[in-house]
Amino acid sequence: MSDASVPPPLRCQTPLSLLGAALFLALAAPLAAQPARIVSTAPGVTEILYALGLGPRIVGVTTFCRHPAEAQSKPKIGTFIEPDFERILAQRPDLVFVIRNPVDLAARLRRLGLRVEELRLDTVDEILASIRQAGRAAGAAAAADALALRLRADLDRLRAASRARPPVSVLYIIDRTPGTLQGMFAAGPGSYLGELIALAGGRNLAPAAGGAFPKLSLEQVLAADPEVLIDMGDYSHGRPSTPASRQAKLALWSAYPNLRAVRHRRVYDVSSDEFVVPGPRLAQAARALAEMLHGPAR
Repeated sequence: MSDASVPPPLRCQTPLSLLGAALFLALAAPLAAQPARIVSTAPGVTEILYALGLGPRIVGVTTFCRHPAEAQSKPKIGTFIEPDFERILAQRPDLVFVIRNPVDLAARLRRLGLRVEELRLDTVDEILASIRQAGRAAGAAAAADALALRLRADLDRLRAASRARPPVSVLYIIDRTPGTLQGMFAAGPGSYLGELIALAGGRNLAPAAGGAFPKLSLEQVLAADPEVLIDMGDYSHGRPSTPASRQAKLALWSAYPNLRAVRHRRVYDVSSDEFVVPGPRLAQAARALAEMLHGPAR
C-alpha cells in the first residue's frame, strides 16, 4: 500500500497507534449504526423494548400497546393484524420490530426498503431468545442478556417451588360470549399461557387437541371439574379487576354449585394483559398464577 492510499491523519502514526485507531473505528461503527427511530408492531415487543431502556427511541406502537403507560402516548401505527403501512413509513424508522404475523408483515415491510427484525414470542424459550435478539439489533445487548438471565432465574425458582407442592387442576378461560358461559375458549397446554400454568404447578385440564386455545363447551367444563377456574371473561384485557367484576364472575359460575372451583370459591377474575402479552412480565404472570393455584408464597 502506498502512502497515497493511506488517509492523511494516519500516515505519520506508529503501528501501535494505527491499531488503536482501527480499534476505535471498529467500536464506533456499531454505535453509529444503532437505530434511533424504532417502530414496534406488537405489544410484547413494545414491552421488551421499554424493559431494555429503549423507550426514548420508539416512534411508533400499535393501538393495543398499553404497557408501560408511556407507550400509550407514542404515535399509533395500527394493529398487529392490520398495520397501517403509511403511518409506519411516516415515522421514518430505521428499525421495525415484528413478530410472526398472519399477514406476512416482515416481508411486506422489507419490500418497502425498511430494516426489519422478526421475533418469535410463542414459548418461554422463544421470549428469552427474542429479548436477546432485540437487544443485539437495537444496540442494547448487555441489558438484554441481563434481563433474560434474571427472568430465567425467576422462572427456575418458581418451578422448583411449585414442584414441592401437589399439582392443582385448572382451566383458564381466555374468552367467552359476554355475560354467558357459551363460546368459551381455554388456554391449551401447548400455548404460552399453558406453559406458565404448568410452570406454576397447575395441571391444565384443557384438551391438548384443538390448538393453543381450544374451544370448550360448558359440558366439557362440568366434566373436567377443575379445582381452580381462571376466567378472563369478555376478553376485556387491560381493565382492572374490581370487587364488582369478581362478584359477577362468581355469580355466573354459581349456577353450577357442584363444580369444585365454585364450591370452594376458587373462581378467579383476571383481566391484566400481563397474562396474554408474552414479554418481560412473564415471571410476574407466572407468580400470579402460582398464587391462584397454591396461595401466597410463604
